[in-house]
Amino acid sequence: MIRYSLTDAQWAKIEPLCQGKASDAGRTAADNRLFIEAVLWIVRTGSPWRDLPAAFGNWNSIHKRYRRWVLADRFTHIFKTLCTDADMEYICIDGTIVKVHRHGQGAKGGLRNQAIGQSKGGMTTKILVMTDALCNLVDFTLLPGQRNDICGVEPLIKDKEFDALLADKAFDADWLVEELTERGSKVVIPPRRSRKHLRHFDKIMYRWRHLVENFFCRLKEFKKIAMRSEKTDESFSANIYLAATLLGLR
Repeated sequence: MIRYSLTDAQWAKIEPLCQGKASDAGRTAADNRLFIEAVLWIVRTGSPWRDLPAAFGNWNSIHKRYRRWVLADRFTHIFKTLCTDADMEYICIDGTIVKVHRHGQGAKGGLRNQAIGQSKGGMTTKILVMTDALCNLVDFTLLPGQRNDICGVEPLIKDKEFDALLADKAFDADWLVEELTERGSKVVIPPRRSRKHLRHFDKIMYRWRHLVENFFCRLKEFKKIAMRSEKTDESFSANIYLAATLLGLR
């Protein structure tokens, strides 16, 4: 169990943001730290909830509590409260595909209501992320696996200030280049070969784009994210927010 435990320093930052803390009126949680560590164990190992070690408590009670936190956006709140000191000298945007396990395909309303689609890899979800200059998550959005990366860029960059944007040629779109130019942000995106006039870009700075790939490698160490088995986008997003919080607090 120690392998998946929070450090005292990490817990000191997370504890005040938990639901059911001692200062709340009404019923309080018996052990918020053990609960968070139970969820981390599930997200890290990718195991079914029924396989949760007995040391964490009753799996069904913990799962119900997890769903209450998901519906209350508690994991989102924890991430956005603790991970606010982003280095926006430049940002990287990229997408990664994760295969959807068959256990993640039975949400009410069908797949059309979730970010799950049919691509060459089968049923997949695309995680489109924005990372800062220190390889930490700033924001992300979910797309069906077959959607083009550029489809999710607009909500990611909205109301955010940064000096430069680094991305691969999949993001070479006229509207994005024009918007970034108007903002005064440097465009570090290689042009598509189909363009008549190849736009200049900073090839040295473009090498720093490996940071977003590094983030994906760290994120996919959490097996429940590397292969999506959550039926709903909200639960899958909660897993990403929790994992990104842990990575940001290292």
